[in-house]
Amino acid sequence: MLILYLCFVAPVVLAAIGFDRVSSQRLENDVRSADLSLARAIALKTDAELGRALFTVSQLAGEPAVQRADLSAMEDLFRAVSLARPEVNLIYRLDADGRMVFHYPIGPGSTVGDDFSFRPYFQAARNQLTAVVSEGRISPTTNQAVATTVMPIVINGRFDGVVATNLRLQSLSEDLAAIAAEHPAATGFHVAMIDASGQTIADPDPGRLLHDLGAELPDIVRSLQAFSAGSRLATNAQGEPWLYAYAPIPSGNWGVIVSRPRVSAFSTADAYHRGLLIAIGIFLLGGLFFWLALSRRVIRPLGALADFSQWIELGEQHQAPIEPYVTSLAARADQMGHLARSILRMEQAIRRRVHDLEMLVQTSGAVVSSLDVNTVLDRILEQIGLLLNTHTCAIVALDEARGVFRIQASRGLSPGYIRRLAISPTEPSSPTMRAIRSGVPIQIDDTETDASFTEARPRARAEGYRALLAVPLITQHARPAALIAYFDQPREIRDREMGMVISFANLAAMALENATLFSRSDEQLQEQTRRLESLIQSMDDGLILEDERGRLLFCNRRVFQIAQAEPEAFDHGQADDVRQALALRCPDPEAAASVLGPEADDQLGHIGELTFETRQGPLTMRVQAFAVTDQRGARLGRGQLFHDVTEFHLLGRMKNSLIATVSHELRTPLAAIKGYASTLLAKDVRWDPESQHEFLTIISQEADRLGLLVTDLLDLSRIEGGTLRVDRSPTDLSALIRSTSAASPPDTERRLRLTLDKGLPPIMLDAGRIQVALRNLIDNAAKHAPGLGAIHVRLGRHNGFATIEVEDNGPGIPAQYRARVFEPFFRVEEGLAPAAFGAGLGLSISRGFVRAHGGDIQLVPLTKGTCFRVSLPLEAP
Repeated sequence: MLILYLCFVAPVVLAAIGFDRVSSQRLENDVRSADLSLARAIALKTDAELGRALFTVSQLAGEPAVQRADLSAMEDLFRAVSLARPEVNLIYRLDADGRMVFHYPIGPGSTVGDDFSFRPYFQAARNQLTAVVSEGRISPTTNQAVATTVMPIVINGRFDGVVATNLRLQSLSEDLAAIAAEHPAATGFHVAMIDASGQTIADPDPGRLLHDLGAELPDIVRSLQAFSAGSRLATNAQGEPWLYAYAPIPSGNWGVIVSRPRVSAFSTADAYHRGLLIAIGIFLLGGLFFWLALSRRVIRPLGALADFSQWIELGEQHQAPIEPYVTSLAARADQMGHLARSILRMEQAIRRRVHDLEMLVQTSGAVVSSLDVNTVLDRILEQIGLLLNTHTCAIVALDEARGVFRIQASRGLSPGYIRRLAISPTEPSSPTMRAIRSGVPIQIDDTETDASFTEARPRARAEGYRALLAVPLITQHARPAALIAYFDQPREIRDREMGMVISFANLAAMALENATLFSRSDEQLQEQTRRLESLIQSMDDGLILEDERGRLLFCNRRVFQIAQAEPEAFDHGQADDVRQALALRCPDPEAAASVLGPEADDQLGHIGELTFETRQGPLTMRVQAFAVTDQRGARLGRGQLFHDVTEFHLLGRMKNSLIATVSHELRTPLAAIKGYASTLLAKDVRWDPESQHEFLTIISQEADRLGLLVTDLLDLSRIEGGTLRVDRSPTDLSALIRSTSAASPPDTERRLRLTLDKGLPPIMLDAGRIQVALRNLIDNAAKHAPGLGAIHVRLGRHNGFATIEVEDNGPGIPAQYRARVFEPFFRVEEGLAPAAFGAGLGLSISRGFVRAHGGDIQLVPLTKGTCFRVSLPLEAP
């Protein structure tokens, strides 16, 4: 409350202070602007008058009478000017040496012949040859304060003196006095005009004429000399703060200063500030009074009620010293009294509810702490009896074997009643069945008067109860059931009691659900365990699990396959026994010991690779050790995972073979092309046409060889990438074989022996792809068969397939390499003819082309020689 109150008061006060500062600043700015505007208006008017005076002397300087110094003519001329310009009290002419030639008026005292060359204005006019305005001074001719406008007289480029007019400063002072008269004298308003030296040349007070203000206000005088206008606060000679507004008069380098005491200048702003401070003070005093009243009438009672509420929360074991005060608050007729009375009633209700909740919590603890349904139901029935003040209650549930509802748990009922009670699910008048069907409690206030209880009345009389309450147990998985409370006297259950009974019924339903779900979850857990074990057993990776003492916990069949052992040999054994069996299958025992040994096993996260000799051939396995932990990260044991990386290593070897083979196969033709091309381009040898043709032929053949290699690589890429396209058309295989034979090199064609089944119908094939496959098989036979041995090509049919066999009488393929002959870049060096060369792509590409047609290529085992059989479906798939 205090924070909220301060949040209300503080912004108001801060806003008032801010508004005061802004308003005071605005009022001060208005006063400054008004004085500055007045100073600028006076300066503008005076500047115009000085401009006319300067214009007058400049006109006089051009008059012939003045230039000739004609006294009679100058008298008439000066008289006319004097009559037109009343502010001018003297007009005169000085010669080139500064002596007075003539002045008007002539009297009363004459200064004709006096030397005025020492005057600063005369010196300035002679040096600058421009019109100037002098500083204020006392004229010796008129004995008045004047300022002189001077114009040099120049005849034929020669300085011949000056003509000047004396301006009566008294006339300027009279104008300033008229302006000052418009302001009350109490305000201390003052206006003055100074010349370039800072002395006063116009002031409402004649006694201040020619007073030096430069010493009193040096900053303002310097600003005016720099032709700057402005407003500032400064102290006068008495040390009092005054507001000064000043504006320059450019024509004479003069200035106007408007001043007034700060007290009178900002009196309005000060009065507003004082008034606002008084208002803030009144607001704060009122707020303080309001806070004191609020504290006594609201905050303190609220604090007491809060403490009393906390006492209610802590319980009756703690003392409540403020209870009498709360009781006194309840006697008030306002809202605070109503709140106190409500809290007192709430305290009584909470006591009752706490008692009921304690009973409910105790029962809930029994539900969650035990899976024994009978124990939990007995505890619930005990609490129901205490809550409803009855000794007889029961849980009735469906007996699925008999199809009737029977008592599952009870308190206070006779054994005979328990044995005899069997309620049919279709019984219409049974309160138990009505409660289960409707899902809401059914209450029989008096069994003797309730018309719906007629059929069960004899049973009630025999057992001795006069009222009952049936509450359904809402379950999803357990059997339908209900909680029954019996009373020996007519009884109506209140709403509070009904809510607690329903809560206890929900606990009973929870107990039945827990028991049912536990039974089902145990079965599901066993089933999931079997599934998980089957999944791990079916993994291609091997897995060994052991506890912290090294006892074997689990080992899947993949490990036993690698070790070539039976699982029964390691039942309840040690994990080291399995590792030793695995090590026996490794060609390198030391490597096996370093990867499988206890040192590596203890180093969790260790990864190593081992090669095992199995019935299927060598297997390369990546072995990784890991820790087995529970959900909290506590270590339970260790494990080893065996991952098959044989294919990965095969891919690595294929990549290395690709790089080596392609680089070699590219370098050989490129070297030949480069060599013969350089030979032909040599400038020091002239080759005959036959030699040139021979060289170009070799270059063309080697280029064709490069093209074939690139084509093979592209075909292999399409095959492995699954992007190979097959354009089928009806094809005669006999004709295709004959054309392939005819396109072979002459020495190969002479060795071919064709045996063709001419009865085969045309087959839907991509003739170009199949021809490439046949050519590769024939070329391989020609390379690997020694001398001039025959190459047999046979065409036939078998089981719906057209078969083409290419057989040679060469040394054949060693048994250890037969499984790899179709791998890309694989070449059998052992037993090959010396002239054999190639990238090792022919068989791989041929098989890809044939399989794209739905067929296959197989290596037919022979005791001597090599035979490849191509099978193509007679009908396109």
